[in-house]
Amino acid sequence: MNAGIIGIGRYIPENVITNHDLEKRMDTSDEWIRTRTGIEERRIASDDIDTSDMAFMAAEKALIDAGITAKELDMILVATVTPDQPFPSVACRIQERLGAGQIPAMDISAACAGFMYGLVTGKQFIETGVYKNILVVGVEKLSKVTNWEDRNTAVLFGDAAGAAVLGPVSEGKGILSFDLGADGSGGKHLYQEEYIIMNGREVFKFAVRQMGESSVKVLEKAGLTKADVDMLVPHQANIRIMEASRERLELPPEKMSKTVNKFGNTSAASIPLSIVEELEAGKIKDGDLLVMVGFGGGLTWGAIAMRWGR
Repeated sequence: MNAGIIGIGRYIPENVITNHDLEKRMDTSDEWIRTRTGIEERRIASDDIDTSDMAFMAAEKALIDAGITAKELDMILVATVTPDQPFPSVACRIQERLGAGQIPAMDISAACAGFMYGLVTGKQFIETGVYKNILVVGVEKLSKVTNWEDRNTAVLFGDAAGAAVLGPVSEGKGILSFDLGADGSGGKHLYQEEYIIMNGREVFKFAVRQMGESSVKVLEKAGLTKADVDMLVPHQANIRIMEASRERLELPPEKMSKTVNKFGNTSAASIPLSIVEELEAGKIKDGDLLVMVGFGGGLTWGAIAMRWGR
């Protein structure tokens, strides 16, 4: 059997921080941020909403979309690098709140590639027949590990959650191929101490190369071509990195999801967040071929070719 997304949902904080708001706090400008990153605004969660709260609200929506109850879940996987605390995991926290019962639950730490890692992990359990329905959440409250005095990183990040229910889908649908990888030697270029620290130049070079290579690789593994792609859903880190991936796949602009302008870089949440955005806009339809690709701290990367639908 094939594993695919049978339900999806998201949570976006209400608090909007625009580039003009940041101009008042640090030495930057709206033009500087937009031209270099494509970001115009980002959402920041309030102090009383933590990572597990956002994950829970996105998960509820995904369950409704899938038409199942939490009691029908067999496993919960949460991709995050900003948990409420080291343990219990966000997955365990939302297991209790959802009333899912004593099913396995764990967090995955692969930074911005985390949602890809989660989907591929869940796929193995479903396609071997061990489990049927698996909740995969990508969620980050990056605002709590962002140095708001550092203009190089403060302008980039936002908070959000995206959740998907992974389950069996009909033949030809679902995850067709994937590419996961990591390069620990690059960890020194993007890491967290108290706050996120990034060597922008090195991360940019890595991302442009790896996003393009992984996108092409999953198409080759699935026996498909660039012309078969209906929508590229890249990790929403930086518009220039995203455009490089689009050009590598030779796609027109309208075939690439772009939400970085509204939400900034939401790490593990950015790909499911973008899928919901495109579904609501009617740009992803049943049978469409999606290429999802992300990269993150580790350094990690992941790409998936998926035929949308049940």
